[in-house]
Amino acid sequence: MNSKKFFLLIIGILFIIASVLGFSIYSKIFKESTIQEGFLYIPTGSDFKEVENLVRPFLKRVKPFVWVAEKLNYTEAVKPGKYKISKGMNNLELTRMLRSGKQTTVNLSFNNQDTFEKLASRISQQIEADSLLLLKAFNDSTFLNESGFTTSKALGMYIPNSYEFYWNTTAEEFRTKMLNEYNKFWSSERLEKAKKLNLTKNEVITLASIVQKETASVSERPIVAKLYLNRLDSDWPLQADPTIIFALKAKLGNDKVIKRVLSKDLEINSPYNTYKNKGLPPGPIAMPDISSIEAVLNPANHDYYYMCASVTTFGTHEFAKTLNQHNRNAAKYQLWLNKQGVNR
Repeated sequence: MNSKKFFLLIIGILFIIASVLGFSIYSKIFKESTIQEGFLYIPTGSDFKEVENLVRPFLKRVKPFVWVAEKLNYTEAVKPGKYKISKGMNNLELTRMLRSGKQTTVNLSFNNQDTFEKLASRISQQIEADSLLLLKAFNDSTFLNESGFTTSKALGMYIPNSYEFYWNTTAEEFRTKMLNEYNKFWSSERLEKAKKLNLTKNEVITLASIVQKETASVSERPIVAKLYLNRLDSDWPLQADPTIIFALKAKLGNDKVIKRVLSKDLEINSPYNTYKNKGLPPGPIAMPDISSIEAVLNPANHDYYYMCASVTTFGTHEFAKTLNQHNRNAAKYQLWLNKQGVNR
């Protein structure tokens, strides 16, 4: 073999090697790598080895991803969060997304919760923060003092709705955003309506929580709200059974089931006993939803002072202007309870 042919052979071999290497590198970077769609959750404090294990189910092969991640220095720049992985992504796209921290937000939602424990449990199912950290943040005395809340009023700061959060939101970040949302909720229009009712924001929330517990019928809530406002304006005690149930549960435990308020229950010594104490209790007895708050701010127009659960249209009430009318309604309800065997 002459030197010219030998040179051409070497060139050919080098070209083949370069082509193979080039194709290998190209494939690692640009060839489709992900085999399924889904969400990748990277916990706070994770290192790259943990990411490698978490992302493995989404990939055809994990080694090419590791190679690209090393070349882009992602191995030293892991960011926690929730990431949406699409089928057919290449390793460059995947690594750039994870390295940039470009998360998918969580549509977090909660309805009316009776206690901070229940709220913490509900939220911890949707973001990374666990229920114990959330509960600690909710009850933090420094935060409560700085934001103008007390432990008895703080539940009213959390307005049930849907909110956008990042999955790795901390307990403190969640709490702070909810305070911001609370302040946004209290628009100048709502504040003006509360002022005309001679109620503070906390008093509106407190009354709304009673309305919330009194009726599950959204359409009935403005009627119930006005009834209690009538009692307040006339300097009557509210005499709201839900506040008695709240006081009993505070004494007996929140798991206690109370279907019927008895005469002896009305003697309980509690600031939440609205049979003994005039005016509103110290704070909300539950977390009212927006419909209950709006019912207080936009009450119906009527002269009712009495109500009793209906035995003909369950879930609603019979309303009355006079005590005689109310006593007739109450007698029907008590008879129905006795027939059902509801003693407590």
